[in-house]
Amino acid sequence: MKNINIKGPIVASDEKWIYDIFDIEATCAKDVTDVLKNANGEDIQLTINSPGGDVYTASEIYTELKDYAGSVESRIVGVAASAASVIAMAGRVKMSPTAQLMIHNASTIAIGDYNEMDKTSNFLKSVNKSISTSYQQKTGLSEEDLLNLMDKETWMDAEEAKEKGFVDEIMFEDAPKAVASLPGALPKNVIDKMRTDALKQPEKVTLEDIKNVVAEMKQEIVNELKNEEKQKPVKNNWLF
Repeated sequence: MKNINIKGPIVASDEKWIYDIFDIEATCAKDVTDVLKNANGEDIQLTINSPGGDVYTASEIYTELKDYAGSVESRIVGVAASAASVIAMAGRVKMSPTAQLMIHNASTIAIGDYNEMDKTSNFLKSVNKSISTSYQQKTGLSEEDLLNLMDKETWMDAEEAKEKGFVDEIMFEDAPKAVASLPGALPKNVIDKMRTDALKQPEKVTLEDIKNVVAEMKQEIVNELKNEEKQKPVKNNWLF
């Protein structure tokens, strides 16, 4: 059996290296596809503890897992929130009694006049419907019921998730129920800054070169991250 960790924020593959530099746990599509390519039909076990993240990355991971020839088991050990809950639906779901599952609407940031706002609203509604299909295939609930649950931002413990059909099995059912979660996505301005600085480096830049540059400004960025977390949850473009 091959294990794949779905932990930390769900991020684009071309942004994952930034999280790696700061030793921040995160998951990208390449992390999953690299394992699947070499799994040769072996059973796959997902270990999930993620607050969610990029909706398109979650869709890619979900699709690759559903298309995989072998069996897939999702183990929700902490939280499967937002985009991470979509990934969980790709297999037979086991959930710890101390874990939580959360579904809600897609969100983004838009700038423009009322026409742009209307277009953005319609786009997000379309994304919500697309997302709901993964829940519908798993639970058998109607699209209307699922969209209502997403509208309310619904948090579920293991028992409620199983009752609604999101979960197939509750792990060691006599364990106490408790949960703690913390969003961990880097702010978009931090990612943009890292990309800009990286582009200024020589063509043959190495990871060590980048680490040396990062060391000089790491504390400043870490302080910025802490201030961001105290003020409000961070929203990246097209986060779910």
